[in-house]
Amino acid sequence: MSVTAAATATGTTAPLPDRTVDAVVIGGGAAGLNGALMLARSRRSVVVIDSGSPRNAPAEGVHGLLALDGTPPAELYARGREEVRRYGGVIVAGEVTSAGPAAPSALGDPRFTVALADGRTVVARRLLVATGLRDVLPDVPGLAEHWGHGVVHCPYCHGWEVRDEPVGVLAVGPASVHHALLFRQLTDDLVYFVRGTGLDDGTRARFAARGIRVVDTPVEEVRKDADGEIAGVRLADGSTVARRVLAVATSMRARVEGLEGLRLPVEELPDGMGHRFASGPAGLTEVPGVWVAGNVTDLSAQVGASAAAGALAGAHINAHLATADTDAALAAAAGADRATDAERAA
Repeated sequence: MSVTAAATATGTTAPLPDRTVDAVVIGGGAAGLNGALMLARSRRSVVVIDSGSPRNAPAEGVHGLLALDGTPPAELYARGREEVRRYGGVIVAGEVTSAGPAAPSALGDPRFTVALADGRTVVARRLLVATGLRDVLPDVPGLAEHWGHGVVHCPYCHGWEVRDEPVGVLAVGPASVHHALLFRQLTDDLVYFVRGTGLDDGTRARFAARGIRVVDTPVEEVRKDADGEIAGVRLADGSTVARRVLAVATSMRARVEGLEGLRLPVEELPDGMGHRFASGPAGLTEVPGVWVAGNVTDLSAQVGASAAAGALAGAHINAHLATADTDAALAAAAGADRATDAERAA
């Protein structure tokens, strides 16, 4: 996304500070904004770099978030940005093209340089990476155009909205079996398209007991009706299974582009489920001075969990900065004492 488009998506933008800031947050979704909020409320200088392309942008509303259920994602993030600004945080629209270590302070306190696509740069003492993830759909013709509407992936995010509809599960691997059982809770009319992934006799018996129809014939394409909505799934034998909603477990790929210079370890998940940045408690990584939060490290986290992870990471970053500030103050005081002693001895 261009800077102009990002600025449109994120509202008004601010210039990058020309001084070293306490923290740069890369990513302006729930995790990034809540982390920035915690830092700004702690009177830290914090800059959020927001590309304006959150994962849930196609969704009509955020669900499962207490007191905010059904809020459109764009509205939620606009309110979050305004809250960060209220406490002095800076929101910058742009795309990060590189991030890496810079020369540390005299006491070894980390520094990082973050560069944007338009050539601007900012230096920070700490980084919070909250870039989220990208959902990769199976290569089925006609599927992608319905993403976020007729094509869904999360029974907790979209399930109520598709209740009692004719739902089809497009299998992508072993995870799709559990996926089907979750969507069966929401509709009595569920079809499981095996798509060559294999299904043992025990699972077939379990599906039969729940009234889940299994289709082994290969899937050719997703068909739509005159209104542009999903009408069904055309099979290799020429037949069409009528469906209104398709559920698919996407491959979830953490957004790591431009962050290679940080050398954060990436974990590949089994069965092609995706990859993520590895992290420890509160999002701490093995790279000193760098934290991660939200879907970039917890692929299954909904908005509420991502926001909570961002808040926890922000609090930990502030605590680490407080320790570093005290170390610097102590060193300065010791230096002043030595200078005084030298003057007296002169």
